[in-house]
Amino acid sequence: MLVTMRPMSLVAETPKRQADTTGQLFLVLVSVFLVGCHSNNLSPRKPVIEVTRVPVANSGGPEQLDYIEGRVTDTGPNQQIVLYARSGVWWIQPFKDRPFTKIQADSTWKNSTHLGTEYAALLVEPGYRPESKMAILPKEGKGVVAVATLAGEAAAPVVSKVLHFSGYDWIVRTAGSDRGGEPNSYDPANAWVDPKGYLHLRMTMRDGRWSCAEVSLNRSLGFGTYKFVVQDSAHLGPSAVLGMFTWDEAGADDARNELDIELSRWGIPGAKNAQYVVQPFYVPENVARFTVPAGVLSHILRWEHGLASFKTVSGRGGGSESKIISAHVFSSGVPTPAGETVHIGLYDFHHSKNALQLPAEVVIERFEYLP
Repeated sequence: MLVTMRPMSLVAETPKRQADTTGQLFLVLVSVFLVGCHSNNLSPRKPVIEVTRVPVANSGGPEQLDYIEGRVTDTGPNQQIVLYARSGVWWIQPFKDRPFTKIQADSTWKNSTHLGTEYAALLVEPGYRPESKMAILPKEGKGVVAVATLAGEAAAPVVSKVLHFSGYDWIVRTAGSDRGGEPNSYDPANAWVDPKGYLHLRMTMRDGRWSCAEVSLNRSLGFGTYKFVVQDSAHLGPSAVLGMFTWDEAGADDARNELDIELSRWGIPGAKNAQYVVQPFYVPENVARFTVPAGVLSHILRWEHGLASFKTVSGRGGGSESKIISAHVFSSGVPTPAGETVHIGLYDFHHSKNALQLPAEVVIERFEYLP
């Protein structure tokens, strides 16, 4: 009789092999689950922009600045912040030639901004090219990683300080400005009129804060002759700037009807310390540089249709007995009067490291205007 025998080893190992297969499948499933969880934990989180200091809500203007600051989480390499303020449309901040705000090692950021009704901070990738102004902010994508917008803070109306000088009322500046291409703070305590009727402007450090001074006429004068009698300005440090100029805050272009008499070395010791300017200054023919000596000087601007005639003479009179220090006539690019007013300001140019002695002070004895 033929007997067929099955190998006992196969019969005995079959249940074990099934158990092993089941265990291996379980381990694979667990591994997949753990890998999936681990992958989820490692996936990049979306960056978040937080604004920790919000400027006040204001209709805005080219001369009104404040600080905005905040922090951002989960940034990528070399990403930066782009700021905007809304005044009708969204304007890049603080300046169109310096559109980026650096993120510090502790994830915070801070910069100055012109005032607006709303503010925006964009986190952008390296190489992003922001628009200088736009009607609508960009959405995330195409180099924009995150966007934060918020309304300006409500604030009580600012009561202006007014000085009476040379028969005119002058408004003392309280808001910051970007005179000279860098933000400067202004303190109304830095401008006053003494018992002789002379206007004093001072730059100083008070309570650890740097501040400048500026006054502006409360009405527009237009064509005519403008005269400023100034005590010694040759003593000013290299980066100090005394500006006597016309300026239209509501002007539509960059020039803003600006005609300047500026006393400064612009941060360069030994350079000429004065200039006449018809803005824009970057046109070489629009600037005439010269040197003023120590002592009382009269600076005169005669503004006519198509002509801006500047002259600086020794002394207070400006008559035939006075020595002419410098004179120049511009006949190209001269603006037509609009809403400009006269400004007199003392500020620091580019926060120069060339030793500026503090406090720095100038005295304007008299302002005169003849149609």
